Amino acid sequence: MNPARRKRSPVYVLVHVLLFAIGIVWIYPFIWMIMSSFKTNNEYIVSGIKLLPQSFQFSNYKRAWETAHFSVYFWNNVIITVSVVVIVILVCALTGYAVGRYRFKGRLVFVTAVTATMFMPKGYTIIPIYSLVNSLGLNNSLWGVILAEVGGAHVLFILLFVAYFRGLPKELSESAEIDGSGFVRTFAQIVLPLSKPIIATAAIMQFMWTWNAFLMPLIFTLGKPELRTLGVGMFQFVGENTMDWTGMAAAASISLVPILAVFIAMQRYFIEGVSGAIKG
Repeated sequence: MNPARRKRSPVYVLVHVLLFAIGIVWIYPFIWMIMSSFKTNNEYIVSGIKLLPQSFQFSNYKRAWETAHFSVYFWNNVIITVSVVVIVILVCALTGYAVGRYRFKGRLVFVTAVTATMFMPKGYTIIPIYSLVNSLGLNNSLWGVILAEVGGAHVLFILLFVAYFRGLPKELSESAEIDGSGFVRTFAQIVLPLSKPIIATAAIMQFMWTWNAFLMPLIFTLGKPELRTLGVGMFQFVGENTMDWTGMAAAASISLVPILAVFIAMQRYFIEGVSGAIKG
């Protein structure tokens, strides 16, 4: 069938209309949240699903940023998230390189044991993680939150790196060994620069998980409210008898911006990383 004729077929039009409708339903809650951040609390309650506010209240963002201390929580989030992403990528890349490129005794057992941790609920590990962090004297500190978030096998990222590194030509590492490069130098100077798509994939996913983390930051900053992250800082809008809905919507919109910016900046590598891992 002629492609031009196929595009004008009723089925083609129906499919695109259906996908467009699904897209609108999918994105509507995000648009509603952003628009609600410009409303008054009274308008928020009575407006229902109406999008546009009667008048734009930019004071909601000022209240969230200054009065609710989101200016402090934002930078706490940045420090924790960047640190966690860097450490997780380094550890997972090294593990994936060793498992994917080298044969050693117990390799299958190791992979099986690591994969099995995917089925362990994170809530079950809170007590041992808290005991470990507290014994190191890092409770009520940003380093304590970072260590708690870094903990875990990060199975998905390890498997992505394993699949990607396994698909690289063996001649790369063999030629490096002939030139006198060891394990670390070959990994850092040759293999790791080639894995930018997987790094971007892991960075985006870990960034989203850590940026939106709630449980670990809540536990390890109970004694120091000034160390809260954005997710925990949402409690600032919950009063004993009232709730600042529009301030919370403004705060949520602020926390959403970095995630969108990181994804837009790295989306090309993200798609390449996922497709490359699947092919591998």
